[in-house]
Amino acid sequence: MAKSIPKIGSRKTGRIGSRKHPRKIPKGVIYIQASFNNTIVTVTDVRGRVISWSSAGSCGFKGTRRGTPFAALTAAGNAIQTVVDQGMQRADVMIKGPGLGREAALRAISGSRIRVRVIRDVTPMSHNGCRAPKKRRV
Repeated sequence: MAKSIPKIGSRKTGRIGSRKHPRKIPKGVIYIQASFNNTIVTVTDVRGRVISWSSAGSCGFKGTRRGTPFAALTAAGNAIQTVVDQGMQRADVMIKGPGLGREAALRAISGSRIRVRVIRDVTPMSHNGCRAPKKRRV
């Protein structure tokens, strides 16, 4: 019985593309998740595959300093630097959460060589919320 020839880009081989020649990605989506404790910046292509990510915690900030705007600026700069080297020029920005790092991360993106097309706030808003606890009887 003949063996099947493995595809070069199959998931079984573990790697989709070549590591010597990184992909050229002209457009992408930047997701900023800013909580009160941390800021996570994820950069994906238009299909949603993660290219680069960074957070304030992975940049070396610990404790309450992770929630600061400076930590968010550093995290956004680290995430964007790798995709700028891969040739990204345009991006949509999705911001989620109420944290202090929202504007700082956005400032870092606009200061880079990436042209921002859309800035969208995708923070989940509850319409009715959870059921209130029952009234306390003393």
